[in-house]
Amino acid sequence: MKALHIITGLGVGGAEQQLRLLLRHLPVDCDVVTLTNPGPVAEGLLADGVHVVHLGMTGNRDLAALPRLARLIRTGGYDLVHTHLYRACLYGRIAARLAGVRAVVATEHSLGDSQMEGRPLTPGVRALYLAGERLGSATVAVSPTVADRLQRWGVPAPRIEVVPNGIDLARFRFDPVRRLRTRRRLGLPEGAYVVGGVGRLAAAKRFDVLVRALALLPPDCWLLLVGGGPEEHLLRRTAREAGVADRVLLTGERPCLPDGSPGPDLPALAAAMDVLASPSPEEAFGLAAVEGLASGLPVLYASCPAIEDLPPEAAPTARRVTGGAAEFARALAETRASHGPVPGMRTAPEAARHYCVTRSAARLMDVYATALTRPLTPPAPPPPPPSPSPSPASQGVTPA
Repeated sequence: MKALHIITGLGVGGAEQQLRLLLRHLPVDCDVVTLTNPGPVAEGLLADGVHVVHLGMTGNRDLAALPRLARLIRTGGYDLVHTHLYRACLYGRIAARLAGVRAVVATEHSLGDSQMEGRPLTPGVRALYLAGERLGSATVAVSPTVADRLQRWGVPAPRIEVVPNGIDLARFRFDPVRRLRTRRRLGLPEGAYVVGGVGRLAAAKRFDVLVRALALLPPDCWLLLVGGGPEEHLLRRTAREAGVADRVLLTGERPCLPDGSPGPDLPALAAAMDVLASPSPEEAFGLAAVEGLASGLPVLYASCPAIEDLPPEAAPTARRVTGGAAEFARALAETRASHGPVPGMRTAPEAARHYCVTRSAARLMDVYATALTRPLTPPAPPPPPPSPSPSPASQGVTPA
């Protein structure tokens, strides 16, 4: 089987990194097309030996990209097209049908109750999404919660397949030596209790709640935020105003040490933490929380379908927290009292093992097999494109 994955961009993000991880475990010959922004994940895919093409879209209304994409699909001889993220799902499904591909699968990575990938769920967004969805063979939801949301939107249940995000358990296995080295490289005081947060620094993630919670905790508590985004400067200002700027570490998208040299990767940073907190009130899966569990961390979360969809005993160290800074500060203090710093060995609970990437890859292969056996229906007229938005310039990836 030969498959083409089409994604909106390949900057640092959960969907983008999940694609890279899946391609390492799918027994399929795969290429990747990114419509815009061939960023760090594109570099990682190239290092993995995956052929990556940058289509060079200039915005949501760049209709000239559609025939280019259809031609690329047709000449590639692909058996299946798999799309990821809103814009790629819309253009990718249309182009795949124009190219006559037998099977078109789309993964819905980020559908919340009120937004999708940060955009408000207006009637227009919903209508356009449903029009494009009808052109595919199957829609993959990353959690039963997302599957329920899709059904409420009007996607027929038989077209929805649940394939959870996967994690590399071996990569996140706790290593006390790595913990010690990472904490020293980050300049953390010996004995510091480290609260971790992982994700894009955007308003929807509510990391400001953790900054303000830190101000309510003892002075030996630190906050380690892993990720980059538009709210970074606001978080730094909030930390200054709260008087905790000297106890907040922000790594940026590609973690670096104070001298600018490359820093530790995410599993090493997770090992340096004592608890992971996720105050985001609306998640489609909750990958950061599951990765925290895989590292043996206690986890506090406001929303995490990946945990909530499992029996409570699967994640005994996970706890849902509702409210703001005061509630998170109280929960963090209680977690510290019950768990304390964990410099010894930590083990992953059943919830983390449930989301092993090899299991997710096997389930996705079942979706592919089913999609390839379903007959194609005549393609519907292409829906109008979404509203325009700026697109980053091309960087070092094969242009279309």
